[in-house]
Amino acid sequence: MPWWLAVLALAGAAVVAAEIHMGAGGVRSWLPYAVVLPLAAAGLWWLGRIRIAVEPGPDGPQLRVDDARLPVRFIADVIPLDATGKRELLGPLGHPLAFVVQRPWVGGVVQVVLNDPADPTPYWVVSSRAPERLAAALLDARDAVAAAGPDASARA
Repeated sequence: MPWWLAVLALAGAAVVAAEIHMGAGGVRSWLPYAVVLPLAAAGLWWLGRIRIAVEPGPDGPQLRVDDARLPVRFIADVIPLDATGKRELLGPLGHPLAFVVQRPWVGGVVQVVLNDPADPTPYWVVSSRAPERLAAALLDARDAVAAAGPDASARA
């Protein structure tokens, strides 16, 4: 997340700790700061993360973005984009049915174009600090599934 958001959140947590402290002595003079500030930092870290992985699944390899899963056999193409491409893709040129998981403070994204006729979603847009690495991993997994043949996912 951006540094300024972390500074604002930690400053707010310090104000809350100061309100609990309210000039009292003893344990109440330091305990609120020792509890509230680390909890705020942990909360910021947890809220700012996205879990992205290419992992094995029941139907073969899949892209996992937090709780969403996409079998790689439905991937037609993967396009890594920088901040300018992200702005164009998420702006007025974007498709309204696209699946989007993005963080504004992460510049790069990966556009995963789908080839599933049963799914109205044309593509996924996923924030990534390393979009080229993610795109390469997805394309490698897709190519491995394609090379294994159409029955490979049924055997998995």
